[in-house]
Amino acid sequence: MFTYHSKGIEVDPPYYGDDLLPAWVNILFLFLFFSLSACQSAPSSVNKIDIDNLFHDELFTPVDVVTVDDIYRLPENFVTQLRRQFQADNTIRSQGVMANEWLAQYIGAQNGGFEYRDHFTRTAAETVLSRQGNCMSLVVLSAALADVLNVPVEFHDIDVEPIWDRRGGFYLVNGHVNLSLLPPVNSNIVLFSRSEMLVDFLPERSVRAYHKKRVNKHQLTAMFYNNIAAEALVKADYDLAYALVKKSIQLDPQFVAAINTLAVIYRHKGYEDEAENVYRSALHVNDQDLSTLYNLALILGEQGRLEEWREVHKVLELARINNPFYYFDMAQQAYFDKQYQDALVWYKRAVEKADYRHEFYFGLSRAYWATGEERLAEKNLKRALALSDTNNKQRYQIKLQAMKQN
Repeated sequence: MFTYHSKGIEVDPPYYGDDLLPAWVNILFLFLFFSLSACQSAPSSVNKIDIDNLFHDELFTPVDVVTVDDIYRLPENFVTQLRRQFQADNTIRSQGVMANEWLAQYIGAQNGGFEYRDHFTRTAAETVLSRQGNCMSLVVLSAALADVLNVPVEFHDIDVEPIWDRRGGFYLVNGHVNLSLLPPVNSNIVLFSRSEMLVDFLPERSVRAYHKKRVNKHQLTAMFYNNIAAEALVKADYDLAYALVKKSIQLDPQFVAAINTLAVIYRHKGYEDEAENVYRSALHVNDQDLSTLYNLALILGEQGRLEEWREVHKVLELARINNPFYYFDMAQQAYFDKQYQDALVWYKRAVEKADYRHEFYFGLSRAYWATGEERLAEKNLKRALALSDTNNKQRYQIKLQAMKQN
């Protein structure tokens, strides 16, 4: 799936062992953009908070961050070229084409105009030069291009099924955003149909069935900052992550995902009191936010506050079974314990939850090989190879070649 819409930083459902307290893992919900989590429940109450009480600048070294204007700014020579191309194309045609239709064809996300890269949230200028980025990058670029041609836009947060990823010690749950290019507003033209043009890496039929929520440019920009804050956090660049997520919250004080990201930063810097305060502030905005509850329970469990932990645990227990990495971790443990049949069961359950993860198929391949099922081992290794990224492809190719020689 092409959705790295870091919608905020969340914790992943925890792995529970046999003991009373959970063997917690840290979870980031990258709204990467992620914005509002696609897998969160609707809040039963939404309240305002004093965001100034959330920030502790004295704990971090100040760093410069990209400005809002720079997020959407395009190179001047590119803007000039774009306008000339639009005018030239309309001059060549006997009848002009509406700007939103022309721009949709120009962007051509589904036809190879831009290459999807899920781990990179880029500004408009960076995306137009590299022709690569995630869905947030594409939306930001498209908005910048639309502004050049005075094309109105609508931003959408798509409530897709959550896509799980794991990077840098965090679990990431990826969401999705797109935008529509609208016909220009002109009082002298009567439109008999509203010819919106969808810009998305995914085919329109793939997202049509999902609920979508309109967001404004301030909210989208908050998502952008939270996305790149999450990317900085994964790299342990806490000063940059803090500065970026602060911008996100200032743009959208009701953005629970960003508030949660801030708390995760505090906790990883060792400031647990500050982290707990921020988690509780996030729950004041949305008391049903699972990612915040997960992370708060992590602190409660580590501090031995069992009664408080049990109350949160009641809410979280059902969510645990939706995390494919829970089953993957169980499979890995069984494999290393040489319980290969058990490992197969757990790997298969992980695949059922997330059939897009290459490491799940690689695990299946190893377990099948260990049980003597060589044909199935090769089949699943080929599947892992097909789904793998550049970093893992060579490793899988070597293993597949060795497998064929046996």
